[in-house]
Amino acid sequence: MAQEFDRLVSIVKKLRAPGGCPWDREQTNKSILSCLLDESYEFFEAVDENDPAKMREELGDILLQVVLHAQIASEAADGSAAFDVEGVARDIGDKLIRRHPHVFGDVAASSSDEVIRNWERIKKSEYGEERRKYMTDDIPAALPALFRAEKMQRRVAQVGFDWSETAPVLDKVEEEFGEFREALESGDAGHAEEELGDILFALVNVGRHSKISAENALRVAMRKFERRFRYVEDKFRELGKDMKGAALEEMDAYWEESKARGL
Repeated sequence: MAQEFDRLVSIVKKLRAPGGCPWDREQTNKSILSCLLDESYEFFEAVDENDPAKMREELGDILLQVVLHAQIASEAADGSAAFDVEGVARDIGDKLIRRHPHVFGDVAASSSDEVIRNWERIKKSEYGEERRKYMTDDIPAALPALFRAEKMQRRVAQVGFDWSETAPVLDKVEEEFGEFREALESGDAGHAEEELGDILFALVNVGRHSKISAENALRVAMRKFERRFRYVEDKFRELGKDMKGAALEEMDAYWEESKARGL
């Protein structure tokens, strides 16, 4: 394993070196930032498709991003390495040992909840009060909204700001939906947007209480929608008809047909 990793590091170094790849040599940590996000989402898709070969490939692409970012950082203009991939590996190894005292130390943790509490306590001691004044300070604002909502809910639940049962969570969804309906009827678009956000936030909470990831559930729903709508598109192509001029009833009939076919 070490041999293959060293080989990857040497390949990336050569790509960045004089005489290497012009594109790779031009990149900065900032310029390739979106690549890391793209590759991460492609790995999500591979997991959703339960495709091991694709998962391995996409993890390789993510690993490349890690090595490339570290290599770029090691090439500081003043000749002093900001950090390198060895430092990255060392830091995460140290962190894993430090945050798993129930495995590498003498702390007892008999459940996942205890592990999470220990993790957060150690994390807070590492960062200090200055870095995280509020409980949600270190939750990245750039996360997908549903992911971030669930992470925020999990974080505040650690101090008991949570319902102990699912029933009141479902009641909250109904309450928020009623407020959304009222906002729509009032014609206040800004208020309606706010109330729609409250519905989504409440639904994320329902999913969390039900051990369902809202982000994953929505991706499943979108894939299902895509399959069914493609079926509708194919039917219109077979008939040589333009969907733009079709009645909703006709499209819906093919939609129901796609459902009957198990799509």
